[in-house]
Amino acid sequence: MKAKFKNFTLLTVSTLIMSVGIYFFKFANNFTFGGITGLAVLVARFSPLSASDFTFIANMLLLLVGLIILGKKFALKTAYSSILLSVSLSVLERIYPMSHPLTDQPILELIFAIVLPAFGSAILFNIGASSGGTDVIAMILKKYSSVDIGKALLISDFFITLAGFFVFDIKTGLFSFLGLIMRSTLIDSFIESLNRSKYFNVVCSNPKPICDFIKEKLHRSATIVLAQGAFSGEDKYMILTVLSPAEAVKLRNFIKTTSPDAFLLISNTSEIIGKGFHSV
Repeated sequence: MKAKFKNFTLLTVSTLIMSVGIYFFKFANNFTFGGITGLAVLVARFSPLSASDFTFIANMLLLLVGLIILGKKFALKTAYSSILLSVSLSVLERIYPMSHPLTDQPILELIFAIVLPAFGSAILFNIGASSGGTDVIAMILKKYSSVDIGKALLISDFFITLAGFFVFDIKTGLFSFLGLIMRSTLIDSFIESLNRSKYFNVVCSNPKPICDFIKEKLHRSATIVLAQGAFSGEDKYMILTVLSPAEAVKLRNFIKTTSPDAFLLISNTSEIIGKGFHSV
């Protein structure tokens, strides 16, 4: 129940972060990068539908198609996030209608239009969910074809962004292209940051106090490997463990105090699969 509540909270918070970035900064400035919400900006230009309402209708239709084609197991998390995003955008439009951008600083608005949705998407991807939209199309393509989904979505986003040059103006189009490039980079960076851990490789003569500290104080485990010093020829021990950044500081300080002659190799890693971290 605790894990389910945590996932539900992350789903809700990340989706609301996305909706704030999309409504206040993306829609208001006519930025056209990013799947369904980018397409919504274009459609709103030529139809009585607002960008928020088009996003709601498109997401619901895609969700229905996904349910029919992909079945009941079709991403319950994605369904919840997609509905929440669509509803929150429509609610924001009615509570705080916007006829112009919040500020007269397009670069500042572009940054928030990129960072907030990218951060929200990174959290969703990190817990195995998405906000729907073109991700549903990707799941359907993945089921029935050998199409490279990443490239297909990048191409569709490219053409939606390109249309911004013709529908709006060169400045808006250039900002949208910049957003398209930065968005994908930021999502990867955010995911790595969310999963970042510290990999320790400790070479020492007496591994017991260090391993006891790891087990009793940090509540983690470690692997001990018998080794031999190439220069001295003496028997050594290598302790291998992975910790969170906060735990890493505690272990580093402990080793510095109790085993000052130990040799430490500490590196960043974001792909840890196993008990206590991520499952396969």
